[in-house]
Amino acid sequence: MRPVLEVIAITAGDARGAMEGGADRLEVVSDIASGGLTPSLELVRDLRQECDLPLRVMLRGHDDHSTSGSELSRLKGAAHQFVAAGVEGFVLGFLGPEAEIDVAATEDLVEALDGLPWTFHRAIDHALNTDRAWQVVSAFPGLDAVLTAGSARGLGAGMDDLCRRAAADPRVAELVLAGGGLSPEQVPWLARAGVRGFHLGSKVRPDGSDKAYIDAALVRSWRLLIDDAVAASL
Repeated sequence: MRPVLEVIAITAGDARGAMEGGADRLEVVSDIASGGLTPSLELVRDLRQECDLPLRVMLRGHDDHSTSGSELSRLKGAAHQFVAAGVEGFVLGFLGPEAEIDVAATEDLVEALDGLPWTFHRAIDHALNTDRAWQVVSAFPGLDAVLTAGSARGLGAGMDDLCRRAAADPRVAELVLAGGGLSPEQVPWLARAGVRGFHLGSKVRPDGSDKAYIDAALVRSWRLLIDDAVAASL
């Protein structure tokens, strides 16, 4: 099966470069500096018109990993609007006050997704007990990816732990969407560990600038690197 290359889209102008470069899907966010927040419905509709790549939309109201009842209500309302706009999936996930997975809040929002697949985002890297967090998250209904760097400090710090975890558990390897400062030299190691999902943001933009559109040539170089690394690992 072809590995998944997901890139972050923050404007409708990102669509062409992502498509031409060979990305498999877009993670749609606003405020990338805060780790990605819920985008506007207008942006989602514009991207839907510009490309036929699957859109996976962030449901996150602020730059913390917690949530509240009133915020959940707003996110559920947004989810219903995004479903009507034709999105193919979502990105979400919450931690409770003791830095544990907030199962109740996450499941409450998942119920509003109309059965669409979703990604648990990097909140998992901030959990106090990562082993326990993976046990909880992997059991959520509808989940098909976990965006993770293996550490809250990024892949530079979490690479060894993430590879160990993926190599030891096929279910983890199936779910991992490796992101958070992904570098080219890390890709072969992740592929050997069984990882088949890769997530990129600034690395597919000229000079790493959020003000620049996604560049097709940069996406294509990552596409070739990932495909070759996965093929070599088989």
